Amino acid sequence: MTHDSVDARQVARWFVAYSGMDDEGVMSNLKLQKLLYYAQGHYLAQTNGTPLFSNRVEAWAHGPVVPDVYHQYKDFGSSPIPADPEFDFGTFSQQLNDFLASIWITFGSRSAWKLREMTHSESPWRNAFAPDERGTEITTDSMFGYFRGLYSGAIPV
Repeated sequence: MTHDSVDARQVARWFVAYSGMDDEGVMSNLKLQKLLYYAQGHYLAQTNGTPLFSNRVEAWAHGPVVPDVYHQYKDFGSSPIPADPEFDFGTFSQQLNDFLASIWITFGSRSAWKLREMTHSESPWRNAFAPDERGTEITTDSMFGYFRGLYSGAIPV
């Protein structure tokens, strides 16, 4: 599964729209950031290091963050981000839609705080986070190494 890299903002819109179709789908910016991190990590593992998106991922106090996406949705604070009923899932290939749906199925029912807790226990964030520094990058190499090490052909729960 490979494709031309997409912008993380497009992937974010996908997750927001998809969450709107799920009865349990409340999407906050915090939760969205963690879903993007897990999508990137699992995509790297499945494609032998090809990133899903090229946007920078940083280690912030509450876990991994894609700043481009964070700033797009920051006005919502911790409130739910409303789904876009006009979003066209056809902008992604069926293969990519299926991949993102598998991320949602695996992680979407978990709360933002549970996902935050999970990312805090994982080496990509732990190795990059420095409390006295802002904007430390979580590299695709560190995510690839971590997720490839976990990977056994299915998304680990």
